Amino acid sequence: EAKLVESGGGLVQPGGSLRLSCAASGFSVSSVYINWMRRVPGKGEDWVSSITSDGAIKYSDSVKGRFTISRDNAKNTVYLQMNSLQSEDAALYFCVAQGGVRGQGTQVTVSS
Repeated sequence: EAKLVESGGGLVQPGGSLRLSCAASGFSVSSVYINWMRRVPGKGEDWVSSITSDGAIKYSDSVKGRFTISRDNAKNTVYLQMNSLQSEDAALYFCVAQGGVRGQGTQVTVSS
């Protein structure tokens, strides 16, 4: 069974950093397109970043220069390093794989 599990969320002060993990099982992250998304109640879902099977990377304008997506094939995990976090980055972050598999998400709260 294909599955994604996110972790690494938490409470951080504005300007702080977090690293989110998206661990896959049942398939290889190196062979599919993985998106990081975020959801805020009442505001829907926003695309944050993506990495393709050949390593091409894209970011939304709102996180470009602050967030970094990466992949560890040996650990079958995709990461999202988030720096200079702002209040508007607070959301439930989740990953979605090509084909529609998605995790439950990990909550990021940005507050002083």
